[in-house]
Amino acid sequence: MKIADKLIESLTEGLTSKTVFTIPGTEIGIDEATVVSFGITIVLVILSIILTRNLKVEGEISRRQLILETCVEKLRNFFEDTLGEKGERYIPWLMTVAVYIGTCNMVGIFGLKPPTKELNVTVALSVLSILLVQMASIKEKGVLGWAKSFAKPVAIVLPINLLELLIKPLSLCMRLFGNIMGAFIIMELIKAVVPVVVPIPLSLYFDLFDGFIQAYVFCFLTALYVSEAVEE
Repeated sequence: MKIADKLIESLTEGLTSKTVFTIPGTEIGIDEATVVSFGITIVLVILSIILTRNLKVEGEISRRQLILETCVEKLRNFFEDTLGEKGERYIPWLMTVAVYIGTCNMVGIFGLKPPTKELNVTVALSVLSILLVQMASIKEKGVLGWAKSFAKPVAIVLPINLLELLIKPLSLCMRLFGNIMGAFIIMELIKAVVPVVVPIPLSLYFDLFDGFIQAYVFCFLTALYVSEAVEE
């Protein structure tokens, strides 16, 4: 009974979004996920500035530049294979989202609450991704061509294609949120039953490996949707 009570308490605490501070003069509270998300953004911007300083086009390059170029090239090649030539312009956005989600998923190692464990964060990411898909389609086909695409291959499928505008972001959102939340629940169950030693490697697995897998899946599906959108 004590284990069950402890588990319920841990799950309740983990699922509850704590208010870190309230904006002076208002009743608007800023929760932990928002603070961590902004913190991650600031850290990534600072790291980007530091890592891209003094880059060379010719001559001997530093180890830092070599590692950076290798990572960027690997990511770029992955998205190029999925998007094709027409979707190349959207690669920087997808790479940025991949790094952001991957970082969000792994901050649990440092005792912080992953922003992707909050439904509002995954909803925002999903909506932005689908907006990107629709913008890519309009850019490639024009407004009229984009509108006509909803009636393809035959006009009778128009309601289904329109429904996809809701289904796709919902799918992206719930897949990311559900996997991160599922990993959290599993870890709490393990900690309640075996509180020593065992949770450590599993925590590293869920925070690192599984976290990057979820970032990969989210961005791969977005890239796939963009690829479909820019097809003739």
